[in-house]
Amino acid sequence: MRRFFDAGRWQRGAAPAGAHEELCPACHRSNDGYPAGYMELGGAFFTAHRDEILGLVRNHEERAKTEHPLQRIMKIEDQEGGVLVTTTDIHLVRKIAEALHDAFKGELEFHYNEEENLLQVKWSR
Repeated sequence: MRRFFDAGRWQRGAAPAGAHEELCPACHRSNDGYPAGYMELGGAFFTAHRDEILGLVRNHEERAKTEHPLQRIMKIEDQEGGVLVTTTDIHLVRKIAEALHDAFKGELEFHYNEEENLLQVKWSR
């Protein structure tokens, strides 16, 4: 989906005629491989309910993108003992983590690096 800057914010959809094309900040992050949010998902419960949990993650991203087109998942990668989700925005990773905790409980840890504007989250159950 194309993104364009209009009326002071990035938006999704077809750009108006004559609009200047440029990569949005989220696309820059994705192209550079520089996420703003990291979320590790793991534990026995995660393994047993992987598809359901990742479905919640994807659904939450889809809802967020409609209002905030710069909030996107960059990758969902398998790693030893679970999955690593990277996002283009610290707010998205926090919202997903809180939604997981609300739905499934478990242990939730947040580590914010203000200098790098980076949020690392760990959820397990």
